[in-house]
Amino acid sequence: MFTVVVAAAANFGIAVAKAVAGVISGSSAMLSEAGHSVADTVTELLLVTALRRSEKPADEDHPLGYGPARYIWALLASVATFVGGGVFALYDGIHALTHDKEPGDPLISYLVLAVAFLLEAYSLRTGLKQAAGEARHRRVPVRRYLRHTPDTAVKAVVMEDSAALAGLVLAALGLLGGQLTGSGVWDGVASTLIGLLLVYVAWVLGHANTEFLIGRALPRAKRDALRRELLAVGPVEDVLELTTLVQGPHEILVAAKVDFRDASTAAEIETACEEAESRLRAQLPAIRRVYLDPTPGRGRGGTGEDRRGEGDQGLSP
Repeated sequence: MFTVVVAAAANFGIAVAKAVAGVISGSSAMLSEAGHSVADTVTELLLVTALRRSEKPADEDHPLGYGPARYIWALLASVATFVGGGVFALYDGIHALTHDKEPGDPLISYLVLAVAFLLEAYSLRTGLKQAAGEARHRRVPVRRYLRHTPDTAVKAVVMEDSAALAGLVLAALGLLGGQLTGSGVWDGVASTLIGLLLVYVAWVLGHANTEFLIGRALPRAKRDALRRELLAVGPVEDVLELTTLVQGPHEILVAAKVDFRDASTAAEIETACEEAESRLRAQLPAIRRVYLDPTPGRGRGGTGEDRRGEGDQGLSP
């Protein structure tokens, strides 16, 4: 939550400064950057909403909780980045390219870009620090964590702040090109590139959130580990089907069809279920719900679930 709030505060101040500088200098790239920062501010506010909504406890109407709500709001945040940042910047860039105009005094724009770069760098440092801590906890490289993490809020902050720094550099180059050549084409090119960058970021974040909204399983290695834990329970003969569902960064659902020994009594099965749940949660503390279905053996091992998602390199919460 702190990471997102810091990013929102930084982006709001930056948006105002860029807009003022863009109007004074007449720079298309600066106005595109202002739109970029406005979109980022809206994005951060939506992410705060996502975090708050997803933390609501389960109730009678929503027995599995509100965890997936974070992905709905985060998906809306990616749409805000696409429309408010990417489309606006592309339009402004194309307009500047087709209506070449002499650039104004870029001094104030350079000052705003310098201050914005420092603020965005601080915001990015905060996001990367959190991501690095989570990556160390899971013993994976930071890049892999950011690529597959179910905590899409942190991913959004890191990607958007990285894009913001790249956008500031592009805007500065556009201003410099216009200053050296006296042509507004450079400004238009910079604005267009900023727009393309934001469209890419919006697509990546939208795709990541859509995956979790559809329903994403744990990585194969984690599923195999959970299967071994179930098979280690005394009365369990076989795990016929294992289904896992990531509902949030720290919320996993596990359901399995389990074949118990035919001679097992009802009491033994009850005890075995309790032991199985304890083992699974010890293996992955983020497991919140475990549903075991005693099922007669069918003379074969696991079913299609374990064959789905082969090669999945995602991260467990």
